[in-house]
Amino acid sequence: MNRRDDIRPSPEAMLKLAQAEEVTAELGKLKIFLGYAAGVGKTFAMLEAAQQRKRDGRDVVVGYVESHGRTETDALLKGLEVLPRRQVPYLGVALPEMDLDAILARRPQIVLVDELAHTNAPGSRHEKRWQDVEEILSAGIDVYTTVNVQHFESLNDVVAQITGVKVRETVPDRLLDLAFEIKLIDISPEDLLQRLHEGKVYIPDQAAQAIEKFFRPGNLMALRELSLRRTAARVDDQMRAYMETQSIPGPWPTAERLLVCVSGSPYSEKLIRATCRLAEELKAEWLTVYIELPAGGRQVQENRERIWRDLRLAESLGAQVATLAATDITEAVLEYAARHNITKIVMGKPNKARWREIMQPPIVDRVIRGSGMIDVVVVSFEPEQQVKTAARKHRRPLKLHGYAFGLILIAAATLLCELLRPFLAPTNMVMFYLLAVVVAAVRLGRKPAIATAFIGVLAFDFFFVPPHMTFAVADTQYLLTFLGLFVVGVVISTLVARARERAEVIRARELQTASLYYLSRDLAAAVDIEAVLGGVVRNVEEALNARVAILLPEGERLDIQAASGGLTLGMKEQAVADWSFRNNHPAGRATDTLVSADLIYLPLQTPASVLGVMGVRLENEQAYHSQDNRRLLEAFTMQAAMAMERIRFSHQAEQAQILQARENLERALLNSISHDLRTPLVSVTGVLSTLRDNGTRLDEQTRRELLDNACGEAERLNRFVGNLLDMSRIEAGAVRLNLEPCDVQDLVGCAMAALEPRINEREVTFRMQPGMPLVPMDLVLMTQVLVNLLENTLKYSPAGSPVEIVATIDSGKLLLEVADRGPGVPEHDLKRIFDKFYRIPVPEGAGGTGLGLSICKGIVEAHGGAISAENREGGGLRIVIRLPLETPAR
Repeated sequence: MNRRDDIRPSPEAMLKLAQAEEVTAELGKLKIFLGYAAGVGKTFAMLEAAQQRKRDGRDVVVGYVESHGRTETDALLKGLEVLPRRQVPYLGVALPEMDLDAILARRPQIVLVDELAHTNAPGSRHEKRWQDVEEILSAGIDVYTTVNVQHFESLNDVVAQITGVKVRETVPDRLLDLAFEIKLIDISPEDLLQRLHEGKVYIPDQAAQAIEKFFRPGNLMALRELSLRRTAARVDDQMRAYMETQSIPGPWPTAERLLVCVSGSPYSEKLIRATCRLAEELKAEWLTVYIELPAGGRQVQENRERIWRDLRLAESLGAQVATLAATDITEAVLEYAARHNITKIVMGKPNKARWREIMQPPIVDRVIRGSGMIDVVVVSFEPEQQVKTAARKHRRPLKLHGYAFGLILIAAATLLCELLRPFLAPTNMVMFYLLAVVVAAVRLGRKPAIATAFIGVLAFDFFFVPPHMTFAVADTQYLLTFLGLFVVGVVISTLVARARERAEVIRARELQTASLYYLSRDLAAAVDIEAVLGGVVRNVEEALNARVAILLPEGERLDIQAASGGLTLGMKEQAVADWSFRNNHPAGRATDTLVSADLIYLPLQTPASVLGVMGVRLENEQAYHSQDNRRLLEAFTMQAAMAMERIRFSHQAEQAQILQARENLERALLNSISHDLRTPLVSVTGVLSTLRDNGTRLDEQTRRELLDNACGEAERLNRFVGNLLDMSRIEAGAVRLNLEPCDVQDLVGCAMAALEPRINEREVTFRMQPGMPLVPMDLVLMTQVLVNLLENTLKYSPAGSPVEIVATIDSGKLLLEVADRGPGVPEHDLKRIFDKFYRIPVPEGAGGTGLGLSICKGIVEAHGGAISAENREGGGLRIVIRLPLETPAR
């Protein structure tokens, strides 16, 4: 066999291909017409392709195409169905936008969407048009769209460096990976400039100056190269995927894992994009991590929002995002890199002044020294004045009250030392200043404590070191004391501040862990969906000081199943929740979809399905951007969804058990009926066939014996069918009691008369308490109960043994006992003998259906009474019936 024929795709490659096909099978196909600048002909090419698809019989509609009045473009629109645009009111002006709902309702095979990077008008469902396109694709509709290469997120800063123009409207790179086909629309820069001069390129008035700067030959050549390289990279990806799935041998790159660290710096955005480009070149997975220090909670709001935007940017570019709480950035980064098998750490080049680097070595230097076998990639950036201004703007403001309090501590220590001057040597007074430094470190933090140590040295020198009231030092040995006081003060303040920071981290983690523990405890104890939802609402309210609403599907809509007190959702909020549920994506406040909502809506998702939506209203805008809050919300929704799925599975398992029990019951019924019906029928049939075939040859006595046997079996069959009918009536609640005052002696007499032929020589005794009152009962049904009990007694007790019937009054109830001297019943079967079709091992010839005692129980309970069984001392079984002496309420 040929060696090439032996090569098969690896299981990993086939699984990867199957997963990709499974995802894309549910989505529409995306075709991107890619250009490097406005005017290259993207819209024209898209319309030509649409006309061709229409001629092929495809259903093509125009969702949004902007012709800008160009005649040749308008001509290509003829014959295509154009959906009306939606007018979005904003500041008194109606802005035309693509009507997403109309497209989803129309459900064409192909929809044309121009200007993929467009920003929608405020109040639209999505902030960006590319998000509209994703929703259209998720509905299974194919999309043709246009975009320029400078709008892709990872190339944003590169384009800005080339052209000097910052592109504000960006598209995540994952859309390129999602695209089924990318068609590069390319013309030479000279032809494009000619088109610009001829007025064939649309330029908005407000962007004319920027466009003039943008359309330079050098810029256009660089952008053209970017578009060609990006398209070639996509072709290379497809080629590699094909080679891998077809097991075509070739050099495969070693798997790399990149880690980029962000800090909220103005340079973090560029650092993320640089890492994304590096990951694409290396075909590597990449992660983004932000280390949150204990003091991070005191960052100004704008810087926290910058960090949140950076992490969202990294996530949109395909990175795995993580936020860690730690007291030492270097240790946290290296530990995270080692735990996640990182091969390269990407960090920004430090831009601190040299003297500051000497005082405090940059983090990148410390990471390089501790990285071991991990490569560290340092990315440099061109300094920009606006970035420096932003960096100064985001520095935390100096808190003067801490330094003022440190000064007060030094003043108090100085006053105390002045009072103790006659009793203490100057060197002993140093302890009071150290005490002031410790207090400052505990209460104020590191920097105020260091300032307190420095001021303490000056105060000690000025007031207590000769010559007094001057900073001059007569004895140079005091210089060592000054140095020791300052160094010890700095060390103490650093250690105390670090311990305080660690305590803050531990406290924050403890609060999060406690919140998750309380939720897990409540969910574990929940036995139904109402308890689960109540526990989730209560725990989210307590943990985040929030108001919560949980919506679950009821038919075709979502209904509020649990909510905080006083929280109501209008039509708009319910529409946002419905969108989040149907698209399995967060929506609402602080997300990228339907941001005008008052609440943030998170889907309650399990691996199998989406069970509902949780809406949360936090106390302020900062709380929505808190990483701790978002992590807690994600954990809460995940645990809530798992608990709801557990309840659902529990109900399904319960239903399965009920179904299994029903099947077992039906099987037992079928077995019982088949045996108990067949036996008397065989006997009757045998007698009749014998009489038919040999009747003339049989004597009179033989014929009578055969007929008596047939009659007995027919009566047995009649009783069995009657028992079945009685049991079905009891279970259906169709038993109607005819309650009349009855004499217990008459009841026993009727039962004995019915069984007279079967009692034969058995001794049956009846004892009744004197003065027995009349008891309200249905005499016919209770006679059937007593007959069934006596039949059981005769069947299971030895021939010739006595049977006792005793009637007494106890606690306002009639006690009717039927007792025998048979083998009794095993203790573990005493409560089960009244179940349907339950039979204990019986003596030879003592058969039965297992329905008699069940019928007795049903009739007695219909009278408001009870029936029980117990073994007698000396052997035998006693069955006790308790009936009320008063007519039961009906």
